[in-house]
Amino acid sequence: MRALNAFLRDVYSEKQVIRDGVIPEDFVYSSSGYLPQVNEVTPPSGIYAHIAGEDLVQAKDGTWYVLEDNLRIPSGASYPLIARNITRRVAPDVYAANDVVDNRDYPDLLARAMRYSSCGGIPVVLTPGRYNAAFFEHSYLAEQTGATLAYPNDLVVDNNQLYFCDYSGAKHKVGVVYRRISDEYLDPFCFNPDSVIGVPNLMAAYRAGNVAIVNAPGNGVADDKGIYYFVPSMIHYYLGEQPILKNAPTYLPFFDDDYAYVMERLESLVLKDVAEAGGYGVVFGRDLAPDELERLRRSIQADRRRFIAQEVVDFKDLPSVDAGGRPCRRMADLRAFVLTGKSCRVWASGLTRYSNTPGSMVVNSSQGGGFKDTWVLSR
Repeated sequence: MRALNAFLRDVYSEKQVIRDGVIPEDFVYSSSGYLPQVNEVTPPSGIYAHIAGEDLVQAKDGTWYVLEDNLRIPSGASYPLIARNITRRVAPDVYAANDVVDNRDYPDLLARAMRYSSCGGIPVVLTPGRYNAAFFEHSYLAEQTGATLAYPNDLVVDNNQLYFCDYSGAKHKVGVVYRRISDEYLDPFCFNPDSVIGVPNLMAAYRAGNVAIVNAPGNGVADDKGIYYFVPSMIHYYLGEQPILKNAPTYLPFFDDDYAYVMERLESLVLKDVAEAGGYGVVFGRDLAPDELERLRRSIQADRRRFIAQEVVDFKDLPSVDAGGRPCRRMADLRAFVLTGKSCRVWASGLTRYSNTPGSMVVNSSQGGGFKDTWVLSR
């Protein structure tokens, strides 16, 4: 996470990583997550990714692999909190008997990260509204961190300063916004002019250094599935260290040697569209009919930057229970949450996501996946 934050600071300022040839220039600027609107804008604390969701899998040989980095609006931290609260009521002795590290500190970790970046004023959680699929999490985290839950029409920018307008009409200065709205909808004056869930001129207040935004706009360039390929190089380049965790074996058709390898072994690889998220755009070559495989091949030939390819990691399945209450085993991954403020902390819990479809390796909730609490043991 320190390396990814360093990359974001660099790529929106000096761009030394490009000048030194660590990452190709075209690869950065062609990313859909790169926002020229925030070029030369440094967040008030210098932190871009205050909250990160790192998706990992463990292979059957015990090796852990990082599948992807989520640095825009990673979700799901509330679910293990709620799951453990329920279990604690039903079986209060379970956690003490098994030396499970208490996970109730997440709201405090989040609140401290927000306070560290605040420009002075109240903290708010900006939600698009109750019809959003994650609205429960927005309201829950606002309550747990002591922040104000704000809808877009509750916020107004006056003289490059962001204010929250309460029910009486009084205005309160806002120092930090934990936004749960995608970049493109955040400010209709800066991004998508048709957005009705953004805050007009929010980016003007941000550029002026009067409000922090958690996470910073523009982070998408760092969690681009193509940029993921270069994270081990970033760790060496920015920190002078070797990565402890491994990337899944990954190939970029953008490079000629990788392109030749992918074309030769297309039917045995996993292909991912770099512009997609939530489990969409993931294709297993082994599952495609010959005509589908040929269409995929032509798509890669037409736009080599659009895809990455990975070896299929034979990762562990975990005990689960199906919809009928029967024991079964399902593929699962782990979303670990990393919070950055004065220091960088990994939350001693996490979201274990599992597939509800037998044999499927797609575990995302948007694809019908379920979730489990994750226990970290103190012994």
